[in-house]
Amino acid sequence: MTSPAATTLRLFDTATRTLRDFVPLQPGKVSIYLCGATVQGEPHIGHVRSGVAFDVLRRWLLAHDYDVAFIRNVTDIEDKVLAKSAAAGRPWWEWAMTYERAFDRAYQALGVLPPSYEPRASGEVPKMIELMQRLIDNGHAYASEGNVYFDVRSFADYGKLSGHKLDDVHQGESAGEGKRDARDFTLWKAEKPGEPYWETPWGRGRPGWHLECSAMAETYLGPEFDIHCGGLDLVFPHHENEIAQANGAGSPFARTWLHNGWVTMGGEKMSKSLGNVLSVPNVLKKVRPQELRYYLGSAHYRSMLEYSDNALEVAAKSYQGIESFVLRVAERVGDVPIGKWTNAFAEALDDDLGVPKALAEVHAVVRQGNKALESGDNVAALESAGQVRSMLGILGVDPLDEHWASADTDATAAHDALDVLIQAELVRRQQAREDKNWSIADEVRDRLNAAGIEVTDTPNGPEWSLKSGR
Repeated sequence: MTSPAATTLRLFDTATRTLRDFVPLQPGKVSIYLCGATVQGEPHIGHVRSGVAFDVLRRWLLAHDYDVAFIRNVTDIEDKVLAKSAAAGRPWWEWAMTYERAFDRAYQALGVLPPSYEPRASGEVPKMIELMQRLIDNGHAYASEGNVYFDVRSFADYGKLSGHKLDDVHQGESAGEGKRDARDFTLWKAEKPGEPYWETPWGRGRPGWHLECSAMAETYLGPEFDIHCGGLDLVFPHHENEIAQANGAGSPFARTWLHNGWVTMGGEKMSKSLGNVLSVPNVLKKVRPQELRYYLGSAHYRSMLEYSDNALEVAAKSYQGIESFVLRVAERVGDVPIGKWTNAFAEALDDDLGVPKALAEVHAVVRQGNKALESGDNVAALESAGQVRSMLGILGVDPLDEHWASADTDATAAHDALDVLIQAELVRRQQAREDKNWSIADEVRDRLNAAGIEVTDTPNGPEWSLKSGR
C-alpha cells in the first residue's frame, strides 16, 4: 500500500471555493463528519447519494492506509419527525427508530461502510446544553421565553460559507417567541404540549436542528477536524449555522467542506414535497443493489444527477459489462486476486474524486482484458481483472466482493439456468459449423445476438456474455 504521505489528493472546498491539497490535521489520520439522515420516512435515492459519494472518499483514504474516523449522525429529534409521528398517532421515538432502521438497510444494501460511530441527536442533549452555555457566555446567544437563539449580528463572519449577505438572510423558520431579530436562528425550542423535552437552565424544551450537528461533530471529532460533508442543500442555513455556533463557542471546526449535488427529476431536487420520490426498496426491484450504487456513484459527486429509468438501465448494463469480464476471467483461470489500481485511475480520484474519469479508466482496462481473453492470453487477462477488482473495490462495487454474494443468489441461479440453454445452442452452432451448415450456424448466432447474448470464439471454445450497454 502507498504511504499516507504520498497521497496527492485535492478536494474542492466549498468555504474557499477552490481546489485545495488535502493535508490532514494529524499525519496518518483523517476525521470526517457527514450529516446523516433525518429519519422521518422511507429513504429515497436522493437521500443515500451522499452516503455513496463520501463512502468512495473514505475507501480511497483507507486504501492509502489512513486511519479514518468517520462520524455520520442520525437526526431523530426534528420538526418533521415530530409532525409525522403525531399525524400517524405513533410515539416519536418509535417512528424515528422505524425509519432509522430503514436507512440502515438502504446503506447496507448499497455496500456503504458503517460509520465509526453513529450518534443520535436525542442522546447528545447534555453536550448541546454545554455548547449553548458557551455561546451565551461569549455573547453570541441569548435566552428568551424558554427559547435560546443565536444572535447572527454578533458573528462578523456569518455568511462566509454560503456567500449570503446578512441583509438577505432568511432562516426558513418562524419568527419565534422573544426573537430579537428575524435573522437569528433557534438553538433551543421551548416545551410544547405533546413534544419531548429535556431540562435546561433556560427551561424545558428540545434542541434545534443546527445545534445538534455542531455538538455531535465536536463531541466525537474534537473542536477541529478535517472534513465536513453533506448535500448541497445543507450549505445554507444548516452548515452556515453550524460554523457560526462552533466558531462562536471558540472551536475552529471543519477545515474542509465538501458538498454533493442532488438527484433530480425534471430538473428539480428529489424530495417528498415534490412527490417525485423513488424509495430505495422500490428502485431495488428494478436493478440489483450494486447496479444502483454504480449508478449513484457514476457521476461526479458535485454534479446534479438527473434520474430516469433509462439512465438507471444504461448504468446497470454498463456495470454488467464490467462484471461479465471479471466473471469470465474467474471461470477460465480460477481465483482472481485483487491487483493494483492504475496510475490514471489514481490521478482521476486524486482530482477531487473524479469518478467519471476513473470509470473511463476501468472500462479501458476491461477492453484491454477482453482482447487478452479473445487471444487466449490468460496471464494478461488475469492481470487486467485484478486491476479492475482493485479499482471497483475503491468505488464499492467489486463484483467478487462477498458483500454482493447474498444479493446475487437469485441472479446467479438465473445465470446458471440461462447458461444451460445457451450452451445447448452453442453446441448446436458448433455442430453446424463442423457440418459446414452455415445457415444454421448463422441462425443460432443471430438469435443469440438479438437476445443480447454476445458470443466470442476463443482458443478454448466459444464463450458467451451479456452485451454491455443494452
